[in-house]
Amino acid sequence: MQGENACAEAFAAEWTSAFAADTGQPGADHTQATAERVSTGRMWLWDVAGAPVAMASVSPVVAGQARVAPVYTPPRLRGRGYGGAVTAAVSRATLDAGAEQVLLCTDLANPTSNALYRRLGYRPLTDSQTLTFEQPWA
Repeated sequence: MQGENACAEAFAAEWTSAFAADTGQPGADHTQATAERVSTGRMWLWDVAGAPVAMASVSPVVAGQARVAPVYTPPRLRGRGYGGAVTAAVSRATLDAGAEQVLLCTDLANPTSNALYRRLGYRPLTDSQTLTFEQPWA
C-alpha cells in the first residue's frame, strides 16, 4: 500500500502543479499538500486500465460544506469524460460521507467545465473576483 500512496502522491503533486500553471497561479511545491490529501483519502485519481487519467481533491467538511478542487486531466487525455467521472465520484462520496453541500469554483470563461458541472448537478450560486494589491507596509 505504501508504494501505491507514493505513486498517487507523485501524480497528484505533478498534476496539482500543472493545474496551478494552467490557471495562472504562482508556482509552488505541492508535494506536502498532496501527500496529506492522499493520506487522508481526499485526493482521488481516476484510472483506466491501471493508469491514472484524471484527479480531483476535496477539502475537509466544515460547517456541512466541502469544496472540490483541484480537478485536473492532462491535456492529452481531455475530452474523454475522465474529469467528469472523477468529479462525480468525489462529489457523491463526499455527500455520502455526510457533507450537506459540495461546492466547486470554476472559471466563467471556460464553457466546457461549466457545462460539465451543470450536467453533474452543480448550480451557479455567485460570481466572485480576486483582487490583488501591493502591501505598502510589507
